Amino acid sequence: MIEMRDVWKVYSNNVKAINGINIVIQKGEFVYVVGPSGAGKSTFIKMMYREEKPTKGEIFIDSTNLAAIKESKIPHVRRRIGVVFQDFKLLPTFTVFENIAFALEVIEESPAIIKRKVMDVLEIVRLKNKARFLPSELSGGEQQRVAIARAVVNNPEVLIADEPTGNLDPDTAWGIMDILDEINHRGTTIIMATHNKDIVNTIKKRVIAIEGGRVVRDEVRGAYGYET
Repeated sequence: MIEMRDVWKVYSNNVKAINGINIVIQKGEFVYVVGPSGAGKSTFIKMMYREEKPTKGEIFIDSTNLAAIKESKIPHVRRRIGVVFQDFKLLPTFTVFENIAFALEVIEESPAIIKRKVMDVLEIVRLKNKARFLPSELSGGEQQRVAIARAVVNNPEVLIADEPTGNLDPDTAWGIMDILDEINHRGTTIIMATHNKDIVNTIKKRVIAIEGGRVVRDEVRGAYGYET
C-alpha cells in the first residue's frame, strides 16, 4: 500500500530530517507515528502526500512513486489521500456543508452526488444537524470533525492525520479517536502523528517511533514510549 525505500530528506541548510527510512504500511492498517519534537515526524508525514519531496529514495502509494511523479500529477495522487491537520484549516466564511462540499467541487462532481456524499459523511462524524453552521459557531472538537469529514468525503485510500487531537481537551480527543477508528474499520488506512501518550497506550495500534530521522521502533500494538 505505502512503501518507503531508503528515503532521505536533507534541507538546504544541510539538516538531515530523514535518514534512510525503509517502511511498509499495508492497506487497512492504523499506524501511530511518535517521537520527540524535531525527530522528523512532520517531514515523514508530509512526504506521504508530496508536501515534501525526498532528497533520495522512493515512496510508493501502490505502484505510484511519489518521489518521481511530475508536479502536474500531484493533485491527482492527492485525491487518493485525505489529510487532517491540528489547526483544522477550515474556510471561515463557508458553512460546514460548503467546507466539505468544496473538496468535491474541485474535482467537478455533480451537485446531486455532492449533496449525497456530504450528508453521508456528516452522519459518520455525527454533525448532520450542523450542516448550515459556520466554523466560528462550532467547538474545537466539532471543527476537527468537519475537517475529518472533508478529508474522507471522497473515500480516500489513505487518511493522514497530523496531530489531530493536539488542540483538543482529553474528552473531545477520545471522541475524535472513536471517529477515526470507525473510518479505519470501513477500510481506510490511517497514519496518525501524535504526542498523545494516553491515546497510544489505550487504543493499541501499530507504533512507528522516529528519532533523529530514523525509525528506531516499529511495533504491532506498541506503546508510546516517551515522557509527556
